[in-house]
Amino acid sequence: MSDQPAAAPTPLPLVLAEPRGRKKPPRHLADLTVDERKDLLVEMGLPGFRARQVATHYFSRLVDDPEQMTDLPAGQRAALVEALLPDLMTSIREQTADKGKTVKTLWKLFDGSLVESVLMRYKDRATICISSQAGCGMACPFCATGQGGLQRNMSTAEIVHQVVVGARAMANGDVAGGPGRLSNVVFMGMGEPLANYKATLGAVRRLTEPAPSGLGLSARHVTVSTVGLVPRIRQLAGEGIPVTLALSLHAPDDELRNDIVPINTRFSVAETVDAAYEYFAKTGRRVSIEYALMKDINDQGWRADLLADVLSGDGRGTGWVHVNPIPLNEVPGSRFTRSREDDMDEFVRRLTARGIATTLRDTRGSDIDAACGQLAASE
Repeated sequence: MSDQPAAAPTPLPLVLAEPRGRKKPPRHLADLTVDERKDLLVEMGLPGFRARQVATHYFSRLVDDPEQMTDLPAGQRAALVEALLPDLMTSIREQTADKGKTVKTLWKLFDGSLVESVLMRYKDRATICISSQAGCGMACPFCATGQGGLQRNMSTAEIVHQVVVGARAMANGDVAGGPGRLSNVVFMGMGEPLANYKATLGAVRRLTEPAPSGLGLSARHVTVSTVGLVPRIRQLAGEGIPVTLALSLHAPDDELRNDIVPINTRFSVAETVDAAYEYFAKTGRRVSIEYALMKDINDQGWRADLLADVLSGDGRGTGWVHVNPIPLNEVPGSRFTRSREDDMDEFVRRLTARGIATTLRDTRGSDIDAACGQLAASE
């Protein structure tokens, strides 16, 4: 296939509108601040101070079953849980891989929307990859989720609940390897997190605030991915939460990136990389560059050299960035396929020779529907 793309697609808007008239997800304590939780209970004629107890059960004990909340009055448990912990999603299918250490879950939300999360246990950590939207409006042609379009944004609580369930599975020993602790969260599932900015930021706050306000994870162990919504990258840099930014670049030149990452027709490679560097300069957090390697599309050696030039140019140097080349998770019927092993090795070699920290991603779930969106599409 030629490196030259077809005609450039129509530029995408920064935030895609959801269909009108759509019902909102149930209000959940993870959507609310500590004070808002108290106020909600008072409005319902329930004791406001009970909100802290319910939140402690949810974020610290990782339970939402009223029968397990024995410190609450038996006569109020059901009402308190109904008010603050409504059902948000139902697991309708699971796939496991890597001897049970990778668990991919398909969730049905309250309105029938489908999203996916993946829990991955490693020797030194446990990471959950979560969705931020049902579907995605970014329309990247190699991505299974992008082919289905955007159904709707997820709420803060729907995003957070994926993590709480994953933390519970680890604590209960439901993942191969026995009981453990969930340590890392990556916003790399379905959707573009920064196109659902308010809910994504709310979820980041809930994940990093100490209990009972939130789950108490380290911000440094939370990664927010984006295809390059430049204004939102800059906005995130000013929030004062030092999460890791992961930029899904996938091409170092505008001609190719316009074709495979359509948002590039609005924000060029240069603008996008500049914004990512500004994020590093403001937060001190090294930026990850995600680069899905596609056979004869973006994996040429000269493109690795160009990527090194783009990242280190304008006096930036190489210390601000880490590149993660990723063997493509193939989508059946797609023209995009995984790079040859030799080409992947050469791509990494060239970046490393230029002094850029580079790690070929260890893909998980190779024997299941690995690409995000495949499980939802099959359902």
